[in-house]
Amino acid sequence: MTTAAIDAVGLTKEYDNGRGCRDVTLAVGKGEAFGFLGPNGAGKSTFVKMLVGLMTPTRGEARLLGEPIGSLAAKRYIGYLPELYRYQEWLTGEEVVQLHARLCGVDRATAARRIPELLAEVGIGLRGRDRVKHYSKGMQQRLGLACALVSDPPIVFLDEPSSALDPIGRMEVRALLERLKERGKTIFLNSHLLEDVEVLCDRMALLNNGEVLRQGKVSEMLQERVRWRFRVSGFAPVLLTWLREETGLPVTLAEESGRMPAGAGVADAVWLEAELENEEQVGWLNALIVGQGMTLYEAMPIKERLEEWFMSAVSGLSHRGERG
Repeated sequence: MTTAAIDAVGLTKEYDNGRGCRDVTLAVGKGEAFGFLGPNGAGKSTFVKMLVGLMTPTRGEARLLGEPIGSLAAKRYIGYLPELYRYQEWLTGEEVVQLHARLCGVDRATAARRIPELLAEVGIGLRGRDRVKHYSKGMQQRLGLACALVSDPPIVFLDEPSSALDPIGRMEVRALLERLKERGKTIFLNSHLLEDVEVLCDRMALLNNGEVLRQGKVSEMLQERVRWRFRVSGFAPVLLTWLREETGLPVTLAEESGRMPAGAGVADAVWLEAELENEEQVGWLNALIVGQGMTLYEAMPIKERLEEWFMSAVSGLSHRGERG
């Protein structure tokens, strides 16, 4: 049986104020990118801190490549970028990474070769010679990535790795993470930037109020609802009611087409929208539209974005939030 890179069973951290996380069970395979999602205050960072050995669980257990969390053996497998990072402002960026290399037991020859490569890869380059006090918040976050990767760890925990970066910086970091994934690294990504999770991750879990609501493959979870849009002309409001009654399907007038003017009998070039189960229903709806005298210009599937999935999944639930 292949050992999982990350294997947590019933992992729990309880606080008197009700925060923390409860009975989290999940497994992440070697070389997999895993997204950990949830509203602010859901308990995501608490869970990550237990995995990297910064917090002791109230109960439950977890292993990293077969080694119990908190053990020296497990910590040797870890690269970690925390959500809140602070570096010695009197040191240069290069010196900060050298310090982390020594703490990780990287030999001097390897560090001398690896550190310039890392600084270039994270986008710091020659600015590694500048003192940290002259770095922007985004530059410090890039520096933190270099520190997390300096020991060439097999498992990388990233807690909001792009939060301080501008759009170009986020794209660069995403490209870096994709390269790490290609090299076989296991990436555990705790992020509120849902696009990063959607593009990078193989699987994901959704945490709310300390409990996992759902987990699975990103592709499968985003296909839970398949929406189609149909651009038509010759449409009258009464036809919408007829289509619903005839098919039993939730056909609607897409919001993007705007509201139909009051008293209008026929509107040109509107978008109809429906959640459909298969392509047979698509063909059936196409035939009904044409059969009622409307002109069908195009029909297209609308892939659900992770942001929409996230909002749908947590809709109506209570959230602890930042102050809750």
